[in-house]
Amino acid sequence: MSLDKIIVIIAGILGIGVTYWFFLMKKDRAIKIAGSSVTIVVSGGYNPEVISIPVGKTTELNFMRTDPTECLGEVVIGDFNIRRELPLNKKVSVKITPAKEGEYTYSCGMNMYHGKIIVS
Repeated sequence: MSLDKIIVIIAGILGIGVTYWFFLMKKDRAIKIAGSSVTIVVSGGYNPEVISIPVGKTTELNFMRTDPTECLGEVVIGDFNIRRELPLNKKVSVKITPAKEGEYTYSCGMNMYHGKIIVS
């Protein structure tokens, strides 16, 4: 086997390994909310991306969009039937009261950027 074939095989195996790790083994680190509100900065995605809130307690999610990307101009929390416009550099508050434990996702209007709410 020639050297170029060996290099391609090794690069392919490394590529598969990195892809597997990035998409399947990446663990979400949840930010536990101590108070009744959290600020989520919308810039190239959501920060924090994963938050943990208690069941049955009203929590205020404050979205602050600093990224002019059109896709991030809206947030959708489907499980709570919420869809809000996010004007640039303005805080938009959304109050949710989860009735049961579980994981709820939120995304941009085009479903390209995602976040997660863990209710426990």
